[in-house]
Amino acid sequence: MWSRHPRRAARILALALTLGACRAEPEPSAFPEAERPVAPIVSDSFSTEDARDRVGEAEAVIAFAGVERGMSVADIGAGEGYYTVRLSPVVGPRGRVLAQDIRPETRDRLALRVQREGLDNVSVRLGLPADPRLPPASFERIFLVHMYHEVTEPYAFLWHLRSGLKPNGLVVVVDADRPVERHGMPPALLDCEMRSVGLERVAAQPLAGTDSYMAMYRAARPRPRPAAIRPCKGADTAGQAVAGRVGGAL
Repeated sequence: MWSRHPRRAARILALALTLGACRAEPEPSAFPEAERPVAPIVSDSFSTEDARDRVGEAEAVIAFAGVERGMSVADIGAGEGYYTVRLSPVVGPRGRVLAQDIRPETRDRLALRVQREGLDNVSVRLGLPADPRLPPASFERIFLVHMYHEVTEPYAFLWHLRSGLKPNGLVVVVDADRPVERHGMPPALLDCEMRSVGLERVAAQPLAGTDSYMAMYRAARPRPRPAAIRPCKGADTAGQAVAGRVGGAL
């Protein structure tokens, strides 16, 4: 076939190469760098689980996110698994929890915990700093809890992350309302970076008993080309102070 129809073969090969190029994921260098500080990872544990339970953190966040039985959810930057082990019984045996972290030793400790506690609906994976490596269109909720301020390549990270949402899925962020240098993420800055990849805030409220807030985002526009992403600066968010405050559903 190939020898008798060389031109046809050449066209087929060219088409295959074109389709392959379309499917190829962009390199991290294709995305703009963060024009803000990035907080260092200081621990796999945000604070003790007992302390978080005393203020009802997980219950409040899971209720805010509207997690239900049978859902598939992702816990990105899962660390020691505080949310992973609490999401597992909420989604139930027909639901699924994907717990992801970027450090192999953390992933391994969490995998042992999941095995020890018999959480059959949980899988544990290793991600990359610029790509959580989520299966496409797989999750009703994707959780980023007390970790987004540590993401070193936020635009590449969010660009890849949003592809893991199912239609009408939501990204759920929990972070502190303080400067990034102090391990927080100002809400207006978070809104701006989410908008840069086509995600819009649909709800937000303070997390009672803490200096943190909860916010949810949906895919409102097509995912942009990496080269078209405009990085957020202080000037972009300074005029959004009122819009950036949290205080209820928007």
